[in-house]
Amino acid sequence: MTIFRRQKSSKPSSTGRGDEAGFTLVELLVVIGIIVLIASLAAPQVLRYLGSARSDAAQAQISNLESALELFFIDNLRFPTNDEGLSALSTPSVELQSTWNGPYLRGADALVDPWGRPYRYATEGSDFVISSLGRDGQEGGSGEDADVTNR
Repeated sequence: MTIFRRQKSSKPSSTGRGDEAGFTLVELLVVIGIIVLIASLAAPQVLRYLGSARSDAAQAQISNLESALELFFIDNLRFPTNDEGLSALSTPSVELQSTWNGPYLRGADALVDPWGRPYRYATEGSDFVISSLGRDGQEGGSGEDADVTNR
């Protein structure tokens, strides 16, 4: 069975193939089979890179949040309280109106991890922890499900 075969012509073809123009169904199936084989071998590797890219992006965002918190500390001589949270980096609380020199961070999208959940923030005195729970949204885990933190 031939697909896309031209009618025989009395004139010679410019490609020199004559009436052999077109592809057979077998040729098309072989090409599609090769494409499917390559895609099935490459897809797991691409998905693995996508997962590690999200974890890497979360780590980079946490580093940016750390820098913004350090700038906040320089101006206000303290880190945001647990109640103020990371939102204190973009909008000042009433008590910080006189010393706040922000915004230290532009956009609320920086406060959300690559999986769409807000970053967790906790402070105790002069130390703070910023974390994301990873893909599964639960404590612990490994691989893409592992927690990403600044500590």
